[in-house]
Amino acid sequence: MTSTDFRIIALYFITVIGLGFWYQKRASRNLRAYFLGGGKIHWLGLAMSGSVSNFDITGTMWIVSILYVLGMKSMWHHWMWGFLMGAFFLGYMGKWVRRSNVMTAAEWMRTRFGSGPGGRLARTAYAVMAVVTLASFVGYAFQGIGKFASVYIPLESLADHTTIAWLQTLVTTYEANALAVAIIGATTLYVILGGLYSVVVTDVIQTIILTLASVFIAYLAWSKLTPELLATLPADWTSLRVPWRIEALAGTENSGFELFGALVIVWVIKGLLLNAGGPAQMYDFQRFLAARDARDAAKVGAAWSVFLIVRWAMAVGIVLLALTGVAGVTDTEEVMPIVLLKLLPGGIRGLVLAGLLAAFMSTFSSTVNSGASFIVRDIWQPYFRPDAGDRESVRCSYAATILLVVVGVGIGFQAGSIARIWNWMMMALGAGVVMPNVLRWYWWRMNGWGYSMGTFAGILLSLIALFQPDMPAYYVFPAICAASLAVSIIASMATSPVDTEVLRSFYKSVRPFGMWGAIRKQTALSQEETASKSENVPLTILNVCLGMIAISGLYLFPMYLVGHWYAKAGLWLGVAAAAVLVLIFTWYSNLPNRSTADGQES
Repeated sequence: MTSTDFRIIALYFITVIGLGFWYQKRASRNLRAYFLGGGKIHWLGLAMSGSVSNFDITGTMWIVSILYVLGMKSMWHHWMWGFLMGAFFLGYMGKWVRRSNVMTAAEWMRTRFGSGPGGRLARTAYAVMAVVTLASFVGYAFQGIGKFASVYIPLESLADHTTIAWLQTLVTTYEANALAVAIIGATTLYVILGGLYSVVVTDVIQTIILTLASVFIAYLAWSKLTPELLATLPADWTSLRVPWRIEALAGTENSGFELFGALVIVWVIKGLLLNAGGPAQMYDFQRFLAARDARDAAKVGAAWSVFLIVRWAMAVGIVLLALTGVAGVTDTEEVMPIVLLKLLPGGIRGLVLAGLLAAFMSTFSSTVNSGASFIVRDIWQPYFRPDAGDRESVRCSYAATILLVVVGVGIGFQAGSIARIWNWMMMALGAGVVMPNVLRWYWWRMNGWGYSMGTFAGILLSLIALFQPDMPAYYVFPAICAASLAVSIIASMATSPVDTEVLRSFYKSVRPFGMWGAIRKQTALSQEETASKSENVPLTILNVCLGMIAISGLYLFPMYLVGHWYAKAGLWLGVAAAAVLVLIFTWYSNLPNRSTADGQES
């Protein structure tokens, strides 16, 4: 690392913290301004913010790690976290969320299940689940940023300049943890100050920096690769074919991927259910609620995946550079920082690192801002201070942010690796909540008791699975899913349905499809309302499928391009272009009209 690199990184941190101070007055006016930007943020800024919030250092290190081990077949792995979410967002889910007209995803429970005991418990269950999940994401981010920063910042050298025993231990034995705490502390400061205003504004800046950094890395890899170097790759490295078993992984540290076919089935099912259940990362929900209307929310969904294209080009570029030019990699989770340290020139390295730190900060800030909103709006206000004013609530949000970070850092200290905490969050904790989240949108008979009991049962089972880290996902996921689904249905059917007026109001506002026939018949709708909001279900499903095809093509095209596999790159670009062309007529031409002042479509 050169002095220029450190200056660039320092300038970036100063800039984003300064923006936090700049937006402090605007963000602190009230909770809607703090958590949703007052509903005045442009859809393109929200799309950039949501997209770059998914472009985190830890996740990218994990993508690089899996790509390093499995080759292009690793793309199937990413179904587990719903990487084609943009197709569901643009197709219908973005509009559904925005029409809910609430401030948090947990507050949404009141509009769906009412304000009775069942509805209140459902709101609390969702808030608890969200806080646990988001705290886990903070711990996951802690693991990644510590490993990443320790490759670049020689903190252990400080041990030679001090005689204080505990400080020597800190900068040597706990070097990665100390760096993670420092970076997380700086990020937390600007989140507390500016709320969603500073998050979105800095996310736009971070998108620009990250895009430039990613394009540079992809170009560097493309320019260095030769036919001779590419010939050293495994024969099926570029293949997307799904073998049932990868025998070469048997008995290795990656033996968990040996029964690959079974894993792909579970990953794909998990991804479809996850996306069908609504925005999954909690802060995703917030971006759609902050849109000006349902039309803008659909546009946010469409643009969401576009800004992530460069991530995949960068990831494959890093992996190809590692496989063809970097030897001695012992920890696959450190492939990315090692490649960037060894192969990037000074100055450029600082720009790239600033971009990647931007990715970390955007994801982290979105996570804690969303987590604080659940703590304040769905736990503190309803149970402790229902009459709290805006100033008191904003001050409480500061404390909630700090509390969430402290708990998350504690989780990060306990996690053994990125892989362990990620797999648990996706396939165990995710399995515990995915079925209640799906049922709430598509089945009118689902009530607050069913949602709560299904969620709590799923979380409990996922905590038990935490102590069985080596159990394969194709056992863990179906078992927890089935149990959570059964509890949700039994609890719903054993208790009274949601009040009919609540269901009618929800249906009239959101207009979901699925098993809503009984409520649809009882809800009087004008012809204008029916035409403006009701989903054409076959057309919506077609748009979701076209969206998934387009996103897959747009991600795979640059990956094959960087590796000089031009025929495959051209094929996937053509597939994506054809899907986008059809979407212009089937999706864009059918977007809702611009909203009126009250937030409803006209």
